[in-house]
Amino acid sequence: MNRLINENSAYLRKSASQRIDWYPWSQEAFERARAEDKPVFLSSGAIWCHWCHVMAEESFEDDEIVEILNKNFICIKLDRDERPDIDRRLQLAVQTITGTGGWPLTVFMTPEGQPFFGGTYFPPEDRYGRPGLRRVLKTVLDFYRKNRQEVLEYSSKLMRGLSDNIKITGDIQYSLIEKAGESIISSFDLQNGGFGRAPKFPMPGAIEFVINRLFFEGKENFLKNILYRTLYGMAKGGIHDQIGGGFHRYSTDGAWIIPHFEKLADDNAWILRNYIDAFCLTGEDYFREVAEGIIRFVTTELTDPEGGFYASQDADVTPEDEGGYFTWTYNDLKEVLDERELAVISRHLFHERGSMHHNPEKRVLFIAMEPEEIAEELKINIAEVKEIIKEAKIKLLLARNRRQQPFIDRNLYTSLNGMMIGSFIKAARFLDHAEAGREALRALERILRLRYKEGELFHSEGVKALLDDYIYLAEALLLAHEFTGRKDFLERSIQVMDGAIEKLYDHSSGGFFDTEEPVLGIRLKSVEDIPHPSPNSLAIVVLLKLFHLTDRRDYLRLAEDSLRTFSKRAFEAGIFSCYFFVSLDMYFNMLRLSLYTEDRELRKTALQTFRPLATLHYPEKGMIMLEETGYILPCLRERCLEPVRTKEGLIEFLKEFRQY
Repeated sequence: MNRLINENSAYLRKSASQRIDWYPWSQEAFERARAEDKPVFLSSGAIWCHWCHVMAEESFEDDEIVEILNKNFICIKLDRDERPDIDRRLQLAVQTITGTGGWPLTVFMTPEGQPFFGGTYFPPEDRYGRPGLRRVLKTVLDFYRKNRQEVLEYSSKLMRGLSDNIKITGDIQYSLIEKAGESIISSFDLQNGGFGRAPKFPMPGAIEFVINRLFFEGKENFLKNILYRTLYGMAKGGIHDQIGGGFHRYSTDGAWIIPHFEKLADDNAWILRNYIDAFCLTGEDYFREVAEGIIRFVTTELTDPEGGFYASQDADVTPEDEGGYFTWTYNDLKEVLDERELAVISRHLFHERGSMHHNPEKRVLFIAMEPEEIAEELKINIAEVKEIIKEAKIKLLLARNRRQQPFIDRNLYTSLNGMMIGSFIKAARFLDHAEAGREALRALERILRLRYKEGELFHSEGVKALLDDYIYLAEALLLAHEFTGRKDFLERSIQVMDGAIEKLYDHSSGGFFDTEEPVLGIRLKSVEDIPHPSPNSLAIVVLLKLFHLTDRRDYLRLAEDSLRTFSKRAFEAGIFSCYFFVSLDMYFNMLRLSLYTEDRELRKTALQTFRPLATLHYPEKGMIMLEETGYILPCLRERCLEPVRTKEGLIEFLKEFRQY
């Protein structure tokens, strides 16, 4: 038994019985490395990561590898969900060295804590065109011993190069929004939807930008094709759990069919927002259905009974059977379904393109044939086909629930909870989903009790908050204020955001650093979506909202400084920084609706009518009535418009009023 048995991280505890002399990330590990003059071997991963478990079983249980590591290295195990700040820096270092990154992340470091070599997955021996870990360990150790000074100089230079000092700034230009649209179009996969090639990740920042632009520019343009093809492609593919709802992390192919099977809270939170907004914009019932499926998955699998949202559901039950819990053979279907159901489902969801590489009999379920096609082929009524599909899915889910289930990481991380709380509040407002609203507010109260102590915010137990935690929690509090009208939520949002400004804002160059103190000797300041939206981009949105709700001009100034700071870099990154352009869009097109009314119907209409880039303002009591029923005052940036006094008038205004 090594030192990991008492760690908070389930991922670290999973390695506690390994024979490797693991340390958690600690000063103690590096002190021992310096005392014994040994390099550090660090493995970073996550409980949901399939290849992390494969490497643990293949390489970290290998007798020779265990002996080499324990004799010649000080070994550290890192949970990337628990310490994303450390993992982010090591990812950048390994990407600089090798051109690739991901998990498991394997890093060789000096006793001073500076990386000098690394990679991702290493099998025990040479395989798949990859060098084996045995050979890598021996080669690195030999090089380290013979070239110590060169290693130290290189590792120092590497970390200096990663230090993120953005000096080139740009202007706040409306034309950048148009150029961002061009970047999205150029990256769009015309055949399958989505952006880029395999492996293909959902890119919620880009999708949100498209939805907003469609609203402002009108629905009949190429962006509509992007939105429909992407959201339908994802929802009909194997990346979408057709039985249990929710989305897997990414697709290994361009057509969204074969996923990596882990289901993460952050991915599902942002994808949920996309489908809610798309439903509001288009009225497509299928988008609502997908959104409600995500909510069912989260409330069933990732919701703590006492409030709060868990971090993830693992990809596998065992590494040998990748995706085994989620995949089906024909015989599996035959055991669960009657003859009529089998005839429909085998056409609708069961296709050879879903075959798993390690066992082609096992298949990922995806929509291979539409109900209309099935009805025509089987000569039965379309309504009957849809009813059969519905009943068969219920049977399949019940059968799947009897299988050994993948591990759930029950850690309550502040950042992930902030994301999901915000998305559930959206569901409560725009889908009229009462349960989502209740769970969002319960989670918010729980996270405030657990993670916000004596004015200090924490990422998890004992780990100080990072930028992600501050910004996602501040946004969640703002959305809760808009949803409930409760002033205390606004006050807490201001408190959290002011804390972020005090501890993380770069007052010399603009933008937020990711940590309060340097980690591995550096602080990072980025605007890239990874792939969920960048906290620096979302911070601009929060600052703009707070300015409009409080009239504090320091919030506006900081938002403008951040827009200038990241403008050029975001433009160069294009689609990979798309949420920056959402925040830029908000700068020009944000609408404040001040509710100078106690009329319930008018307030409910303001709460439930979709308009991108808007915020709800609840004026102080005593400032309300100029007339008996009151009114709603819309203001665009710093220009107020004609008051709206009726439900019908507000719906018409929000539908017709467009942009800057």
